[in-house]
Order: sequence, then structure tokens, then C-alpha cells
Amino acid sequence: MGIHYYPLINKIVKGLNLKDKSFLPAELSIEESFVKPYITVSREPGSGGAPIARLVAEKLGFNLVDEQIVREIAKSTKKRKEVIRAIDEKKRSAIDDMVQSLLNEDYVDDLKYVSELVRVLLVYAHQGHCVLLGRGANFVTPFAHGLHVRITAPYQVRVQRSIDYEGYTKQQAKKRIAEVEKERREFVKQYFNKNMTKSNSYDLTINTTAFDIEDSRDVIIKAFCHKFKRMDRYLALLK
Repeated sequence: MGIHYYPLINKIVKGLNLKDKSFLPAELSIEESFVKPYITVSREPGSGGAPIARLVAEKLGFNLVDEQIVREIAKSTKKRKEVIRAIDEKKRSAIDDMVQSLLNEDYVDDLKYVSELVRVLLVYAHQGHCVLLGRGANFVTPFAHGLHVRITAPYQVRVQRSIDYEGYTKQQAKKRIAEVEKERREFVKQYFNKNMTKSNSYDLTINTTAFDIEDSRDVIIKAFCHKFKRMDRYLALLK
């Protein structure tokens, strides 16, 4: 079932500065309308961010928002999911858009994709009780109403994990990590005008060298309950 866009969300998206592609929520007195807390998880490739986000969502009984983003954008743009997935979290130039739009009738220009992305992220954040994975969600959603987490690990650790868990050779792992890291960093820079590696963009940064995915899950949930005190009572019901 598809999500429904609220008038508030449409108002926010319309207020975005599309001209210079700085997709930050406009100051529209929206803070008080986001009453249910949520979590955003930014991750370095090979750091374990995706499985950690999944465990956090499972423990809290929250909705893990990842593939749904692709599905919802595909639905709103009337394109195939494979088309949206191919451009998800990637930087694009005006020339790329021009050439691809001429050669590929299924192509979605970057302004359309990102405006729909922001709309979807805001809707899920407004619903609350969800874990938003990647896509610069911490730069889009009201900061005070979510816990914003960055999952990281040293480069060599991430390379070895890609070899061990994804079956890459060492050369393939290095190439894959470099490509994904560059795509995500430039995506956030281009559309949100932010440096995703800056620590002050997050409430919490976890280096998974010393924390396994269960440890990381527990640290995140503890931080979440600390930021949103009422969640202590909610968690007590899960035990």
C-alpha cells in the first residue's frame, strides 16, 4: 500500500529551493507537527549500517524504510523500480540529465527524483516510529525530532568485510567501496549542500570495529531512549 502525502508535506516540498538544488526544509513552523520520534542511519559502505538499522527497527517494532523509498518514488513518477534504483543516492550533472532524457524515455531527471525523495522521507518521518536508512535523511527531516546516527569503520576493516561477507576479491572490494562512498558523499553535497562526514550532523557516531551489530543496536536504542525519554515506557512493553 502506498503512502499518502499530507498537505503539510506538500507545502514543505513546494517551499524547497529547487533553483540551486538546496533541498532543505523551509522554515514553515513545522517542528511541532513532527510529534512521533524516528531514527535516521547514515552508513559507510562495509560498516554494517544496513543490518544494524534492521536490528534497531526489529527491536523497537519500527518500520525500516529502505526499499520502500524506491517503491514509492517509482509509483509517484510512474517508472519501474529498476529505473529508480539505478539513480538512487547518486550525483548527476545537467549534461547527464540532458543526454539520458534524450536516449531513455524511462529516465527521471534529478530534480524530480530528489523532490519525490524528500517528500517520501518527510512523510515517513511525520508518521514516526521508523528507521530511515541513508539518502541524507538526517539533512531533510527536523533534527530535533529524530535520533541521527552515523555508522563507520576504518577503511581496511570495511574492505575485509566486503571480502568476507559479499564474496568480493580484495581489488573488487576496494573498487566497490570507493565507488559507493563517492556516490553517496557527492549526492549529499549536490542536493543538500552538506558534508555527510561531519560529526555535528549526527547525534551519535558508532565505529563498528569495537561494536558488533547487536552491540551497535543496543547503543542506538539507549541513545534513542535518552533523547526521547517517553520511549523508555514504550520499550518496557516489549520485554
